[in-house]
This record gives sequence, C-alpha cells and structure tokens, in this order.
Amino acid sequence: MKRVAALILACTVFFAGCDERESNPAPASPSNDANSGPVVLDAPIVDVNDQQEITEQAEITPAPNEKPREPDVVYVPTPQDVVDRMLELAKVQKSDLLYDLGCGDGRIVVTAARTYGCKAVGYDIDPQRIKESLENVANNNVGHLVTIEEKDIFTLDLSEANVITLYLLPSLNVKLIPQLDKLKPSSRIVSHDFRMRGVKPDKVEKLTSSKDNTQHKIFLWTTPLNKTKTGDPDPNVEGSPEEIPISIFDILNEPVLDPNETVSTPKNQW
Repeated sequence: MKRVAALILACTVFFAGCDERESNPAPASPSNDANSGPVVLDAPIVDVNDQQEITEQAEITPAPNEKPREPDVVYVPTPQDVVDRMLELAKVQKSDLLYDLGCGDGRIVVTAARTYGCKAVGYDIDPQRIKESLENVANNNVGHLVTIEEKDIFTLDLSEANVITLYLLPSLNVKLIPQLDKLKPSSRIVSHDFRMRGVKPDKVEKLTSSKDNTQHKIFLWTTPLNKTKTGDPDPNVEGSPEEIPISIFDILNEPVLDPNETVSTPKNQW
C-alpha cells in the first residue's frame, strides 16, 4: 500500500509540473519577422569628436566652382545718346533679336525694346547689375520683350541673335570672335569706344555726348567678319591707329602693342 501511495504521489507531482509549463510558456526567441518590430544591426562605433570634426569640415568646405567669376571690366554706363546712336547704326528692326553682352543697368536692351519693339536679352556676370537691369525692365514695362540673365558672356551661344552690342575692352572683343563667327550672315555688331583688333569695321563714328561732354566712338561690323592682319591700319578708321582709344586696362591685357599706337585714356573710363 505504501508503494501504491508513493506512486500516486509521484504521478500527481509530474502532471502538476506539466500543467505549470503549459500555462507559463518560455519567451519566444527574437526573429526577423516583419511583425516582430525593428531589428538592431551591428554598426561601427564613431567617436563623438570624430563625428563633430566630419560635420564641421562638410560645413566649411565650398562646393567646386561655387564662387562666381569676377567681372572682367569696371562698370561704366554708356550715355543715353550714345546708346541711341548705337542702335541707329545697327539699323535695329522689330524682327531682330538683340543681345547686350555686359548689360549693366539694362539701358541698351530697354531702349531697343521701347524704341523698336524688338526682343532683347541682357547678359551680365555681376548680380548687382542683374538686379539693376531687372528693375529697369520693370519700370519701363518691357518685360514681355526683354530678358535678363546672369551668365558668363564667353560661354554663350550667340547664333540666334541678329544684333550684338558691346562695351568691353579690345582684348575682350577679340576673345569673343569665335562666338561672333557663328552669327548669321548680315548680323550687326556695335561697340562703344573699343575696336576689335584684327577685324575691319564697316563704319566708325565719333559722337560728343551731351550727357558727359566727352567724345565717344562707335564701331560697326557686319557678319561674316572682315578679318585683317592684326595691327594693319584700317582705312575705314579716320586717321591712323592712334585715333582709336585704348584704355590703361587694355594695356594690361595686351602686352604687345602696335608700334604706331599711342595710348589715351577716355575720360568716361574714370
């Protein structure tokens, strides 16, 4: 009887243990199932000081070509009566598309749009000049005809234009020749005061401005450009080469001068 009682007691304890395990199951092991919550992966440990240094370096390192190129010339506005004569010499028509390379305050493109009703685009690299040009366009209500763009003029495709206006140094005019060569035949190029060495102008006019009481020159070329040997006297220019004004800035850009040239500084450059 004792043995039977002991056996019954052992069975009772065994089954009681089974019931306890079924009512309190062991925790499930972590799984990568989508419903099991986020899984933390092993990651390299980054020192806090190193992370701060990396962040600071990213903040102070400028992107390539972030700084805009400086303007090639000091801005000097063209007197309004010279602007008017430049457009007259170019024989601007309503159907023309005019590009002003180095548009300053936008007076040339605005005058072209108001006087002739043509479309015009002014380009400048100086944000301040762009701001002034946009204000001028808005004040004269020619926004439907005039566009102002902040661009480097030496990167432009000029082939769509019929008229190009310039007030640049002679060395910069020469730099533009490869782009000007792509203009359509019979396109007109007018330059205030400065020539284009090696290219024969169709006409050169002198004009004493009532705005500054200073004598100015206006050069006119038509395409295709009539190229000559650099330094040859130009029969279309009144007198000899010294008649053509050369600024002190141009001397710095052109180390080789013609032996017959003399240097004069136009008053309106200062």
